[in-house]
Amino acid sequence: MRIRETDLYGPVREYLEAQGYQVQGEVNGCDLTAIKGDELIVVEMKTSFNLKLLCQAVKRQRVTESVYVAVPYPKGGRRTAAWRDMCILLRRLELGLITVEPAKEGGRVEVHLHPQAFDRARSLRANRRKRYSIIKETAGRSGHYNTGGANRTRLITAYREQAIHIACCMMIYGDMSPAQLRKMGTGPKTSDILRDNYYGWFTRVTRGIYRLEDTAREFLKEYPDLVEHYMDKIAETERELSSQQARHTERT
Repeated sequence: MRIRETDLYGPVREYLEAQGYQVQGEVNGCDLTAIKGDELIVVEMKTSFNLKLLCQAVKRQRVTESVYVAVPYPKGGRRTAAWRDMCILLRRLELGLITVEPAKEGGRVEVHLHPQAFDRARSLRANRRKRYSIIKETAGRSGHYNTGGANRTRLITAYREQAIHIACCMMIYGDMSPAQLRKMGTGPKTSDILRDNYYGWFTRVTRGIYRLEDTAREFLKEYPDLVEHYMDKIAETERELSSQQARHTERT
């Protein structure tokens, strides 16, 4: 059944009238207005959640803090990513959300969000871990190997870079232990990367010794710049280790 904006009006009007509001439609450009004493509610209705609806609702905030958007209840329900994204955006814009199911008897109306002031500081506190994760991931990458906005492409994350660093070491030295790899600068997560073997690149040949699989070698062929970067880094680490050994020999 095709839903029209007018199919939303009746159920929302009846819902608000049942709450004791005086309701009218199409008042000075507003789809629906409701008053009770000094309180004014404005509801903007659309058959789909879109930018035009949001623009209309934000404009209505010039005359009242109680602005709602009304849309049909989504087919996918409230467990979809689209629903969650919609609610996040409405909270940020301090708008309320009403859904209507015209096919239900009398048109079922649900109020999911009420207009409330958005507490940005509280939101930042609640998402401190995400913030730290973004900063850590950004700092952990060595170069520009991903294109922003690209979809369905294999991403080079900081974790994958560490695995590539380990793979490059094994391409040079063969089977290695976590301790040997950490000595080459592969980082504190080396043991976890080898043990978890998320990409299927490593095989434990004996206790504490790992071997590089051909799948890793094939993958690395697609990223010559990244391989060159880590080969250079390994060579630099070798020079540093040799220099340290030479200084130690001189002192002894």
